[in-house]
Amino acid sequence: MTLSFPNPSRSLDETRNAVRFIGHDGMFEVRFFVEAEALMIADAELGRSEISELKLLSAFDALRPSIYDVARKAYSSGRHDSYTLTAADFR
Repeated sequence: MTLSFPNPSRSLDETRNAVRFIGHDGMFEVRFFVEAEALMIADAELGRSEISELKLLSAFDALRPSIYDVARKAYSSGRHDSYTLTAADFR
C-alpha cells in the first residue's frame, strides 16, 4: 500500500508546537506533526508576523502538497507510529 491523505483535517498541537495531520496506509492510520518552525521558514510571510493558530493552519494549507511529499518520504524510510517533520526535512 502507499501512503495517502484522504482526510484534509489538521489541527494545532500546542504541546508539540506543531500542526498535526493523519495519513493512511491501507487501513492503518499514521500520525504526522509539522513543527511550527518548519512552517515559519517555509512561509516567509508567516515568519514576519505574530504567530497564531489560524496563521499556522493557513500556512499548512498553502504548503500542503509539499508537506505531503515530505511526509511520504519520511514514511518510506521506515515505518513508525508517528513522524515529526522539521525544517531540515524540507531542505
